[in-house]
Amino acid sequence: MSHVLPPFWQRKPLRELTEEEWESLCDGCGMCCLHKLQDEDTGEVFYTNVACRLLDLQTCRCRDYARRAIVVPDCLVLSPETLGPQLCSLPSTCAYRLLAEDMDLPDWHPLKSGCDETVMTSGHRVCGRVIPEVEAQALEHHLVDWR
Repeated sequence: MSHVLPPFWQRKPLRELTEEEWESLCDGCGMCCLHKLQDEDTGEVFYTNVACRLLDLQTCRCRDYARRAIVVPDCLVLSPETLGPQLCSLPSTCAYRLLAEDMDLPDWHPLKSGCDETVMTSGHRVCGRVIPEVEAQALEHHLVDWR
């Protein structure tokens, strides 16, 4: 009888993931690259349909991933060390957030489906539903509910 190990995200804590494993958790939805507003009283985070200037609106990937924090100083750069304080700004479907909250990845996640397209077909990728920040004016006029 052979014993099959569960996938890495089910057997390893986030802090023990290799860089490759960590990066593979990103499903490419693009939601973390959207401008957000936070209620000062409640701390609640509200999403907009306004994309960071580095987000490629066709692929939902960063156009300068290696230098993103330099080009955009307030870029959300996730790591096991910074994840805790940033959880509230991540979408509820984000793999990093789900695993930090002891939940599993959704079936549409590429690591489970084996296909990047399932993020789009499931309606979780923001491509085609956002505008570039240069076209936006007041962010309050661009609030959206992605749930």
